[in-house]
Amino acid sequence: MAVIPLKGSRREKLGKGGARKARAAGHIPAVIYGHGEQPAAVTVDRVEFETAIRLHKGGNPIVSLSLDGKEHTALLRAAQRDPLSHQIIHVDFQHISLTETVEVKVNVHLVGVPTGVKDGGGILETILREIEVRCLPTAIPSAIDVDVTSLAVGDSIHVRDIKVEGLTVLSDPDATVAVVAAPTVMEEKPAEAVGEPAVAEPEVVATKGKKEEGGEPEKAEKK
Repeated sequence: MAVIPLKGSRREKLGKGGARKARAAGHIPAVIYGHGEQPAAVTVDRVEFETAIRLHKGGNPIVSLSLDGKEHTALLRAAQRDPLSHQIIHVDFQHISLTETVEVKVNVHLVGVPTGVKDGGGILETILREIEVRCLPTAIPSAIDVDVTSLAVGDSIHVRDIKVEGLTVLSDPDATVAVVAAPTVMEEKPAEAVGEPAVAEPEVVATKGKKEEGGEPEKAEKK
């Protein structure tokens, strides 16, 4: 995996006010932590950072952050975006060593068309889109390819089925990654007879006067 060079500066003014001023000056507020060091508030150039990340393929980019004349190898852990403008407003870097393992989440990439989809009309459903692994930083893959071509209708692939050299899978081995579901069958209601008018229920008309049980209706008394 390629290491992305970045230039950083110490952030003197902290808090929301300092962060706003950094953004107004074309920088992204950030923090670098880990590897036994105290967390440090820094900034990186927005254009340089966004260009570097755009050119990087896959997740978990590794950067070489130049700070105070020293190079700090770091893993990009989080990039917070503004919910309206979608601009990156804060970045978290984790200081790492290229010779020590790290734990990261890697995207799952399903490869191929399952037999159950091609021949059985099934539907391929992705259940787990990323899995957690432990490996050296230089061995982090951009994605983990999972071959699904042999799956028939009702078949599934679990985390325990994924074997990648150089990686230790940490996710639940029984978790389902993908499944080929049976096609959905719509139950049709029987069509009503065409041209036959609906038969109305006979209207019950009350008989004038009271009717004794088993006898004729009682006649009204004449005055």
